[in-house]
Amino acid sequence: MPRIALVTYDPGPRPSRDTDLPVLVDALTAAGADTRAVAWDDPDADWAGLDLAVLRSTWDYSWRAAEFSAWLERCAGLTRLLNPLGVVRWNTDKRYLGELAAAGVPTVPTRYLAPGDPVGLPDGHDYVIKPTSGAGARFAARYTPDDHARAVRHLQHLHAEGFTAMLQPYVRGIETGGERALQFFGGRLLHASRKGAVLAPGAPYDADKVPHPDLQPWEPTPAELAVAERALAAVPDPSGLLYARVDLVDGEDGTPRLMELELVEPNLFLGLHPGSVPRVVEAVLAAAGSA
Repeated sequence: MPRIALVTYDPGPRPSRDTDLPVLVDALTAAGADTRAVAWDDPDADWAGLDLAVLRSTWDYSWRAAEFSAWLERCAGLTRLLNPLGVVRWNTDKRYLGELAAAGVPTVPTRYLAPGDPVGLPDGHDYVIKPTSGAGARFAARYTPDDHARAVRHLQHLHAEGFTAMLQPYVRGIETGGERALQFFGGRLLHASRKGAVLAPGAPYDADKVPHPDLQPWEPTPAELAVAERALAAVPDPSGLLYARVDLVDGEDGTPRLMELELVEPNLFLGLHPGSVPRVVEAVLAAAGSA
């Protein structure tokens, strides 16, 4: 019987926001695996006693980066960790977008502003500022050229927290075409979803946000699949991936561009795609069997 941990976060007194987690625990258990959900920072977790640890919803990692990095190293030394350590380390810093763009992947244009860099903000179009380490639109906000003072304060906050900031044009195609999330599992397309725009005009960077508004099933186009496949092929050692989510938006020319490549802890949206559960279970069991 394989021993599998689905690695999550500790929600404290509140219910977990990961609605996929109980579904997968039950399905893997029914398939014959000793499966449990374990918080990554649980001091009593026996990582060495597992056949496989699958990162699922470590959704507090971005503001505990040093702790999470140390845990990744420790866990990967004790059991099989998926996605693999090297890929996860690479993907936790969104400067990977620059590497993918250099490899020829169509991406949303991105500039990076580290602490101490000169601040140069656009004066001809709306733009987005967010940290290179983040999830769920945390510390992200949309600005117009007239919002210069607010945007500078946002940058100052990110830099004071030790973050490098990302500066991207606001892609207006998201307002009509939405953002499409193509999920891959076990090396194959699992399903796809579409959601609406997350960042409202004038909303503060530290406001609570709905990370997946108006979520609905989506049938990916050939052009979207092509961009997703190019992005995944450019990942360092893509052969080790168990799962991936490729987030796409339409650029100014109407063609799909990579917004983000989620290889750490992407929500699978199984509530929207219950028919995908057996395929996820099959892939996880196969990975546990090859540990």
